[in-house]
Amino acid sequence: MDKVTVNNPASMTTRVADDIPVAQRDLPKKSVPTTSVNQPWLFAGLSVLTVLALGAGALVAVQLQRSPAQNTATATPSTPAAPTASPTNSPTGDTVLGHFKYAEAPASDLRAIVADGSIKLRQAAATAYQSMEAAARRDGVILEPISGFRSLTDQDYLFFGKKAERGQVARERAKVSAPPGYSEHHTGYAVDIGDGNAPATHLSESFERTAAFQWLQQNAPYYSFEISFPRGNEQGVSYEPWHWRYVGDRTSLETFYKARGKKADSTVNPAP
Repeated sequence: MDKVTVNNPASMTTRVADDIPVAQRDLPKKSVPTTSVNQPWLFAGLSVLTVLALGAGALVAVQLQRSPAQNTATATPSTPAAPTASPTNSPTGDTVLGHFKYAEAPASDLRAIVADGSIKLRQAAATAYQSMEAAARRDGVILEPISGFRSLTDQDYLFFGKKAERGQVARERAKVSAPPGYSEHHTGYAVDIGDGNAPATHLSESFERTAAFQWLQQNAPYYSFEISFPRGNEQGVSYEPWHWRYVGDRTSLETFYKARGKKADSTVNPAP
């Protein structure tokens, strides 16, 4: 609350008294003859004293009766509180160039999901993916895996090797490929999916117009797969309709959601 300065009656009386000339305060104690020529002056002086005293009393009374709103005119201005900054959407996990850090899946837990063994996922994710692929085929839809687990060595080439080949700066390269150690593909739970009947749409936004994508939207949750970067996602990652991740057990769920925390940085760059 603002402090209000109120004039003290005692100090007010002193101020008024000090305003009276010394000659009028130190009047002689002896009586003054009624016939003296100074009699009118005496009455005038007493009148002035009376008026000043009454005026001082009235001023004090008015000052004391002023409303809180009126008193703010003489109040000491308060210092406004500093604005509180809004919480930022910063990720709690370790990041480089906007990408979240992930551990590399152990080789012992990887299983091939294609005949030649070139694309692998972790055991739980591989089993779920193959069940999903079989169900889609029964509906006349061909899901084609394009990329699964990637080692740190693979990602090192995709980031640094391609960056050098194309003459890209690190931040520019990070928009299309995560630095090694910061790709969802390291986890063994992420898979890029295409439509076997529309290979021209692979790794393109046009994949969203394929039968494969429409089927995934309706059925992938039954197999514990979710799209990693939907359009307008909270992370600010560019839209990747082909990139899906498995979150069907505790380890996979914690892998992705603990890395991001409750909210993610709006400047996160696209993952590969």
